[in-house]
Amino acid sequence: MGEQNISRGGSDESKRAFTRAVLNDLRALELMMSEGLIERGARRIGAEQEMFITDNNYGPNCTALKLLEDIKDERFTNEIALFNIEANLTPRRFEGKCLRQMEEEIKEVISIAKKHAADHDSKIILAGILPTLRQMDLTMDNVTPVDRYFELNDRLKEIRGSDFRMDIRGIDELSVTHDNFMLEAMNTSFQVHFQVSGEEFVDMYNLSQAVTAPIMAVAVNSGLIHHNRLWHESRIAVFQTSIDTRSTTHQKRGTYPRVHFGDSWIDSIVDVFRDDISRFSVMLTSEFENDPVEMVRQGVIPKLKALMLHNGTVYRWNRPCYGVKDNIPHLRIENRVLPSGPSVIDEVANAAFYFGLMSGLSRKSYDVRDHMRFSSARSNFLQACRTGLESHFEWFDGIARPASELILTELLPEAANGLKASGIDDDDIERYLGTIEQRVGAKQTGASWAIKSITEMDSNVHVDEQVRSVVAEMHKQQENDTPIAQWPLAKTAKHIDWRASFAKLGQFMTTKLLTVRPDDSMDLAASIMDWKHVRHVPVENDKGELVGLVSHRSILKKVVEGKHKDSTAVHEIMNSNPIFAKPKTDTVEAIRIMREKKVSCLPIVDEGKLVGVVTEYDLVKIASHLLEDVLTDFTTDK
Repeated sequence: MGEQNISRGGSDESKRAFTRAVLNDLRALELMMSEGLIERGARRIGAEQEMFITDNNYGPNCTALKLLEDIKDERFTNEIALFNIEANLTPRRFEGKCLRQMEEEIKEVISIAKKHAADHDSKIILAGILPTLRQMDLTMDNVTPVDRYFELNDRLKEIRGSDFRMDIRGIDELSVTHDNFMLEAMNTSFQVHFQVSGEEFVDMYNLSQAVTAPIMAVAVNSGLIHHNRLWHESRIAVFQTSIDTRSTTHQKRGTYPRVHFGDSWIDSIVDVFRDDISRFSVMLTSEFENDPVEMVRQGVIPKLKALMLHNGTVYRWNRPCYGVKDNIPHLRIENRVLPSGPSVIDEVANAAFYFGLMSGLSRKSYDVRDHMRFSSARSNFLQACRTGLESHFEWFDGIARPASELILTELLPEAANGLKASGIDDDDIERYLGTIEQRVGAKQTGASWAIKSITEMDSNVHVDEQVRSVVAEMHKQQENDTPIAQWPLAKTAKHIDWRASFAKLGQFMTTKLLTVRPDDSMDLAASIMDWKHVRHVPVENDKGELVGLVSHRSILKKVVEGKHKDSTAVHEIMNSNPIFAKPKTDTVEAIRIMREKKVSCLPIVDEGKLVGVVTEYDLVKIASHLLEDVLTDFTTDK
C-alpha cells in the first residue's frame, strides 16, 4: 500500500530537500546492512489482492469510495481508479498451513468486498485487465480523489512532455494515444512478498529474476483489452506505457522506463537503490526523517520514508522493499508480475509455485549468475508475457526448453522440494502445485481461455456484448472458485441486459475508419463508398483531426450539376462543419440530434481527434434488438 500523505507540487528547494532525504535514507540502510541489523532467519510471505468493481452488466463501476466507507476494515484501501479496490493480506511465517491460510484470507476479503458491493449494485471481478474497460472509462473523472494520484499524473506528464502512447501487437493490434496516466488503472495484480535475510538478499533477488519467466508463463491472465487479442499478459506492456516518463529523445538513447525488468544481475541491494536514484528523478515528496543515520546509531530503526516513497515510484517487476516491525528492520522481494485471478485457488497456486521455486533453488550450491545470462532471463520474461505456455526459454546452462516441458519435468518437482523443505503442509503442496500441473496439462491459462472464448464466440454478436459475456463467465466460475484448467469457454450470456452495450456511442461506434484528406480526389471518396458500401467518408488532416465529411449525396449533386472534373478535390464538396458527437454521448441524445438535424452520420470526436463514426445503419441494428425482444414477447403473449 503506497504512502498517501504526499505533497502536491512544491518548490524546487523542497524537491532538493527531499532528494537529500532519499540519499540520507540510503546511507542509513547501508549502515544497517553493514552492522547486520536486518532481520535474519525469518521467512514470511504476504500479498496484495487487487480487484475490479463492475455493475450488474459487468461494465466498470466507480463505487470504490462507497464500498470502502461501508467496509471499515484496515486491510482494504483504494487504488488509482474508482472502479478498483485493494486488500493487503496479513504477513505470515512461511511454514505449515500458511498457503491455505492465505487462500482463506483472500476468500474472506473478497467475500467482504462482494457483500458491500451488492449494496451498491456492484460486483467484484478478479482479472488482470477487465475486458469491458474502454478508453472512455480512463478519464481523470474516474481517478480516486487522493492527492498522490493527481500529483503523480501531473509529474508524469510534465517529465514526459507528451501524451502516453500504447502499441501492443498480438493476434490483433492495438495502438492508443492517451492524455493521462489512467492506462495504469486497466491493471489489477496479485502481488506477492517474500521476506529474506540481508546476507542472502542478492542471491534471492537474482533467483527471483530468473524464475519470473516460468511463473509468468503459467500465470498469464490478461489476454484481452476489450475484444483485442494481444499479449497473454498485456498488463506488462500497458503498465510500462502508462508510467513511461521518457521523451522521444530519451527513448532513442535507450533510457530505461520507470517500469522495467532490470539490465543486469545485482551485486547488492544498495546498488539497486543507487541505480534507481541515479536514473529516475524524484516525482513525489512527503514528510521524512531528518537524520536516519543518527537514529540507527542511537538504536532507533528509521522507516526510511523518503527512500521508500521514491522506491514506490520506480516499478521494477521484482522490487526490493524495506520495512520495520517492533523496531526490527527487514527486507522483502515484491514480485509484481502476477495478475489478479482467474480464481482464488489459481492465485494461491501461482504464489506457491513462486515460493516453492525460490525455496528449492536457493538450496542449490550454485550462483544463478554462473548458469544463466541476464539477457536470457529478461528475454524469457518477455516471451512469457507475449505467449504464455507457448514460450520457449533459454534455461540454466544455455539449454533451450519449451515452457510447458520445463515446468512439468523440472520446475514443479523443484518447487515441491522447496515447499517440503520449508515445512509446508503436504496436502497443501499437492493442492496448489497440482493446480499448476493441471493447468499446464490442459494448456489453459486465463489468457488462452479468454482469447479462445472470444475467437469462437458468435461473430454476429456485437463485440461489446461478447466481452460482457466473457466477464459474466469469469464471474460465474469465480463464484465457484473453479481452477482455470476446468473452465468451459464463454458463450453469449443471455442474462445480460443487451442495452448496457449500447448506452453510449463509444461502445458501438465504428473505429476502423476509412478516411480521406481535404486535397484528395473526389473520385477516391466515391470509390471508397462504392467498394465498402458506405454513404459517408470522414475527412481528416494529418493530425487525425476531423475537418469535414463527404456524403454520397454531395458527390451525386456535383455530378448532376455537371460540375464534376477529374481534378475536383474533396474540400470542394465536403461539409466543412459537420455535426459530431463524443464517445460518452448518450445514444438516445445522438438519435435526437440526428433526427432534428436531419443527418444520417455522426463522426465521433475525442480531444479534437476523430475516433469513430455512428450511422443510421448502426442505429437500425440496435433497433433490431428491441424489435426482436418486443415482438417475441408479443407473439408469446398471443
